[in-house]
Formats: sequence, C-alpha cells, structure tokens
Amino acid sequence: MSTPIIAIPADTREIEGYYWHATPNQYVNAVVKGAGATAIVIPALAEGNDIDTILDRVDGVMLSGSRTNVHPSLYGKPATEADGPYDPARDATAMELIRKTIDRGIPLLAICRGIQELNVALGGTLETEIQDKPGMWDHRRPDAPTRDEMYVIRQAVKIREGTCIAGFLGAGEVQVNSLHRQAIGDKAPNLTVEAVAEDGTVEAVSVIGAKNFAVGVQWHPEYWVESDVASAKLFKAFGEAVRAYAEARR
Repeated sequence: MSTPIIAIPADTREIEGYYWHATPNQYVNAVVKGAGATAIVIPALAEGNDIDTILDRVDGVMLSGSRTNVHPSLYGKPATEADGPYDPARDATAMELIRKTIDRGIPLLAICRGIQELNVALGGTLETEIQDKPGMWDHRRPDAPTRDEMYVIRQAVKIREGTCIAGFLGAGEVQVNSLHRQAIGDKAPNLTVEAVAEDGTVEAVSVIGAKNFAVGVQWHPEYWVESDVASAKLFKAFGEAVRAYAEARR
C-alpha cells in the first residue's frame, strides 16, 4: 500500500529578491516521522490554486505555524502594523482549504497559526497581544539562545473530559510548548473548546459534527514529535485518521 499524502500550505518568503513558497522542516519531519505519511507543500497563492484538485489527491491536511498573522480584515477588525507581519497569499489559500477539507471529511490538523486560521475560516475572531491583557500569561516565545530552549515544553494546559484530544492524550493536565501572542477571541460557532491554559486561553479546539479528525492546537507538537510522548500521540492519532481515510478512498 502506498504511503498516504498530507498537504501543508506554504508561507511566502522574500529571499534575495525572490518570493519563495516554504514551510519549516519541523512540520515536514512531523508528517513523515510522527504521522507516517508523505508531505507535500501547497503554494500560497492569492488566486490560482485549484483547491478541489489538490484535495482530490491528498489524504490529509496540516496547517503549520508561522511568524505571520491572519489579516484582521478577515475577522472584521482594523489592521495595524503592530499586529503583523501578514501573509495575504497564505490567508487566501488556507481559508478555502480549511472549509473544503472539512466539507469533504478529510483529516485536518491545525497548529499555532493554523488554529487561528481554522477559527477565522469558520466565523470566529482573534485577540492580539494577549500578554498585555489583565490576568493573561505571557505566551510569547522566550528570548533564548537556541531554538530548543525557545520551544521548550514549559506550560500546562487542561484537556477537557469527553473531547477528541482526551481520547488519545487523556483528560486533565498536559505539558506543552505554546508560543504565541495572538489567540482565539470569539470562538467560531461550530468549534468546541478541547483544552485551555491556566489563564483561560483557548489552546485546542475541534470541529463540531466533523466527518473526520478535525483538530486545532495552539501549541507546537511538531517540534518534539520524536521525543515527547504527548506530541507523538497527537501525530499518531492524526496519522491513523489519514491512513483510514486513504484506505476508504481507495
């Protein structure tokens, strides 16, 4: 049996005057090592992507984190330079991709920027600079000399009983590496909260009534997928859903 394929929408980057379609290696590695699948990168285009054709050929979709933020105009708020940087081409690709992936019942895992895209695509809003709000913890990436220290597992989230994630991580507290300065504001109507941080920040959601695995997490399970038990379990569950979908499709 051939290996299932998981699509990852790219970010756009300008390097030496060229525009690149790119995704960090950690996400590709997590698809391969954690989910047991083949990764392909979807170009981030403001227009021109045939999302239906792409979805005809893949067995799962994963939305990666990014240094860019979802453009506020997509959830009815004014855009400021302080809330950037932005990537309109990724926004355009991800919004359509999310909706059609869910409609078609293709397994979906949304990480960091991805959970924010998921909420916006389904009608929710985002809160920016959450660390400045009263009673909120500073979820931003720590100033550290190495990326391993930046992405260290350092924060507790509480997984609610009876949720999708509780099915493979168990209910209760789990330690994660959640690094962000934006978070879900008004939750989209057809999302359910699966996990929260100690300060109430939404850290995981799932799609109500989804035909398949459709989960978003604010933390970064891709980074420690080969050494952290919880990260490995999340990608294993996603991979199992992708393989089941591929088998049924064949």
